Amino acid sequence: MTEGHVATKAVTIDAPPDRIWEALTDPAQVSQYMFGAEIVTDWVRGGPIVFRGVWEGTPFEDKGTILDIDPPVFLRTSYYSPLSGKPDTPENYAIVTYRVSRDGKASRLTVTQSNIAGAEELAQTESNWDTVLATMRAMIES
Repeated sequence: MTEGHVATKAVTIDAPPDRIWEALTDPAQVSQYMFGAEIVTDWVRGGPIVFRGVWEGTPFEDKGTILDIDPPVFLRTSYYSPLSGKPDTPENYAIVTYRVSRDGKASRLTVTQSNIAGAEELAQTESNWDTVLATMRAMIES
């Protein structure tokens, strides 16, 4: 897998790390901020992770593997979307890392996605993460 571009986005949320982790791993909550996608996984290192939904009118089933998990502070997955138009080969998988840390009375969630092909894909990825993180924060803090 080549590294490509890397998108890093972070948000401070007025909640403890356990609450952020719950939002990251509870399927009902994930669908609220992840564009309505259904998430299917057993949250075990080496296990599959699948996101199903509809993006701009097109059904999708994105997939990956849980590469590392350390509740409630660290999750790393591989990620592939057929909507990318790229073949389902290892070099076309992104690595998505979620880190949760204490930030005073709040928590900081940092998301990093690597192996992004070019500037246009990077801009779209960053925009998507901005939306996801803002929606997640609003959901948790409400």
